Amino acid sequence: MDNPTCTISYIREHGLLDEATLEKVAEQHRASGRSFVSLLKEGEYLPEEQLGRLVAASQGIEFIDLSADMIDPMAAHMVTHEMASRHNVIPVRKEGDKLLVAMSTPLNLAVRNQIEVRTGLKVVPLATTLNAITQAVRYHFSVQNVTRQAIASMRLKADDHKEETDSGTLRGKLLQNAEGPITKLVSSIIIGAIDVGASDIHIEPQEPDMRVRYRIDGLLHNEIGVPSSVQQEVISHIKILANMDISERRISQDGHMTLGHNGRDYDLRISSLPSVKGEKIVIRVLDKGSSKWLLDELAASADDSRRLRSLVQSPYGIILLTGPTGSGKTTTLYSMLQFLNEPKVNIVTVEDPVEYHLDGITQVQVNKAAGRTFASALRSILRQDPDIILIGEIRDYETAEIAVSAALTGHLVLSTLHTNDAAGAVSRLINLGIPPFLVASSLLGVVAQRLVRTTCIGCRQAYSPTEQELEQLSCIRRTDEAAQLYRGTGCDNCHGTGYRGRKAIFEVLSVSRAIRESIINGDGDDHIKQQAISEGMKTLRKTGIEQALNGSTTIDELQRLVDMRAE
Repeated sequence: MDNPTCTISYIREHGLLDEATLEKVAEQHRASGRSFVSLLKEGEYLPEEQLGRLVAASQGIEFIDLSADMIDPMAAHMVTHEMASRHNVIPVRKEGDKLLVAMSTPLNLAVRNQIEVRTGLKVVPLATTLNAITQAVRYHFSVQNVTRQAIASMRLKADDHKEETDSGTLRGKLLQNAEGPITKLVSSIIIGAIDVGASDIHIEPQEPDMRVRYRIDGLLHNEIGVPSSVQQEVISHIKILANMDISERRISQDGHMTLGHNGRDYDLRISSLPSVKGEKIVIRVLDKGSSKWLLDELAASADDSRRLRSLVQSPYGIILLTGPTGSGKTTTLYSMLQFLNEPKVNIVTVEDPVEYHLDGITQVQVNKAAGRTFASALRSILRQDPDIILIGEIRDYETAEIAVSAALTGHLVLSTLHTNDAAGAVSRLINLGIPPFLVASSLLGVVAQRLVRTTCIGCRQAYSPTEQELEQLSCIRRTDEAAQLYRGTGCDNCHGTGYRGRKAIFEVLSVSRAIRESIINGDGDDHIKQQAISEGMKTLRKTGIEQALNGSTTIDELQRLVDMRAE
């Protein structure tokens, strides 16, 4: 309970506030009846550590300067990672029938009761700062630390490391042993990937250790090595979770599972691939939250956002997205669908695979084994009275022909192609066998995109560009103008990379009357591109350089993804 007399005495004794400020807070307390400590916190009168010490002193609770090395690892893991993160607590050590627990809010009796029920021990709260607990939880529940604990537990149970020949026995053992080291290890690998924002988890059989890597912001990073002696148990456990056949190790398999973490739901798409050293597992992590599918928040510039909206508001025609694998085309397509999704329209998609499930939209999964290809599914979809059709990818003449036909008969068609830039989509359609006059009649526009890593705000620093960089900047500013670029130096916030997160850059080509004439006349990609530029299209290079100049990304990152040669 809040004790204003003790609190005021502590503040005066330690000279934390001047008398005028102290009287001001006391008057607020008397007038409102609100907690004295709450008023101090709300007014930001004291730093976090001083406020923590004040609360602890007023309640007779010990305040500690918590560090990761003060914590007994075995005690820390007496609560789950989720409980520790959600309530900002971490057990420090066990003393007899007591468990000393560091808490940022040591007066939270409900959390203390939860820990007592879980552990069967009497909780003794220790006060500390929120930042100290966050750092300690991050350290003790990191993938590396959980892995070390799991490996130690496995070695203590060496007899359990024998390879099981009876898949039914193995399945039963893994399912029953919910608190076992294998379960904890797999859970740690997956939760660790989610916490660092990884899009994929690669679990690769190697010697002497099985390698686990995370794809973060488009690049793979080594995380941990797991002894190859437990490789099969780890892989089998993942396959069980994904409802895959653990007895089949000769052919590739696909599986799926869902996971809730920190109030969010995730889809995990699991793929196995037999190799000479064992099965490799790749897990795609998909955040089911739809907040990122907002079209207005997708483009880096207002001009690109306006152009995208103009395209998707057309009543019929084809809109194509181009770019390499992993450039965010599916997210952009879903953003367009979310923008168009209204009760008055019928939207149908055909995808391979269906990555996200969208409310109010009919989604069809390609199934080649059942004879359901893009082309055959499209024929069926056209008999379903659609207004808007999404095709996961135009791969062949048959699919392209049906898409063009649908666009010419009053449907809005969204799809993807693999080309380097927007203008290249025109020649790609023609090379598939679509006559130029049909391409010109049906095509509304082409959007080329890339995902560039964004500079870490925590360690971003300005610097003067080199002569080579100044030459690259000359497309949007004179070389004699003072220019300033930014790059990250590397910090804990970005795992030492200098980058944190990604954003999309676009090249939006709208098919005008002049461009239609160029397509019919058989003009090449370069001619079409120059015509689009003259009509206001910003290329990937130009959009990227604008982002580099405002500090969002770096020239080095652009050179990795975009052709930086003069246009």
